[in-house]
Amino acid sequence: MGDWLDAFRALPLASVILLALAGNWLAFLLTLAIGHGLTRRYRRKPTTPPPEPITAKELWLATSCVLVNALVTIAGILLWQRGVIQVRRDLDWRVALDVLVLIVAMDFLMYVFHRIAHLRWVFPLVHATHHQYNNPRPLTLFVLNPFETLAFGVLWLLVITVYASSWPGVALYLTFNLAFGLIGHLGVEPLPASWIAVPVVREVSTSTFHAEHHLDAGHNFGFYTLLWDRLFGTLSPAYRRDFLASQPGAAEATPSAGSI
Repeated sequence: MGDWLDAFRALPLASVILLALAGNWLAFLLTLAIGHGLTRRYRRKPTTPPPEPITAKELWLATSCVLVNALVTIAGILLWQRGVIQVRRDLDWRVALDVLVLIVAMDFLMYVFHRIAHLRWVFPLVHATHHQYNNPRPLTLFVLNPFETLAFGVLWLLVITVYASSWPGVALYLTFNLAFGLIGHLGVEPLPASWIAVPVVREVSTSTFHAEHHLDAGHNFGFYTLLWDRLFGTLSPAYRRDFLASQPGAAEATPSAGSI
């Protein structure tokens, strides 16, 4: 594995660019494919009304998101090649610690960033684009203002610059991040009703949790957990009701802005 990392570290810029573009486009297409399968499987458990047909604007915004993510990837690799970002090579119990540290750190920092993005003078410039699509589908995960995508990327690079994770820790975190982003934008709830009855587990974010934020922008700013929203008083008081309403046999009505 050390030889493979050494070879990767010696890649020329052109190869880095090609790998970053290919990797981000592959992640984009795979995410949409998995998301489409999940929305079909759980279509009887909606969290929002059905979205409008996909527009050209959405496709352009999603394309820009993939390209900006590729740019962030290129920057991260170049910083690593130059020793600014340190990545450990160990494969032991510390990998689990790395994933936990990255999740907690990014969850808190993205909560703070999300709160800032909703400030009156910031929202129109950065975050309003995403909230034009309040009935989410998997594609909505990538429908962002390019400046917002770049800001999230810079935040990530700052975290791994400060904290030297192992390479499996970085890879596992990025997979986790993409999975939770997808879950938050499915428009359906794949988790069972028992989810919110289990201690600790119920503090993990769900599709309903983020769907509520799209319908009520004053609540649910977290990404991976409910912890920061509970701590700072921004958790929707209707969360439990709306989560249960998405389950089969529950109320027929889909949650709406008025019900949040």
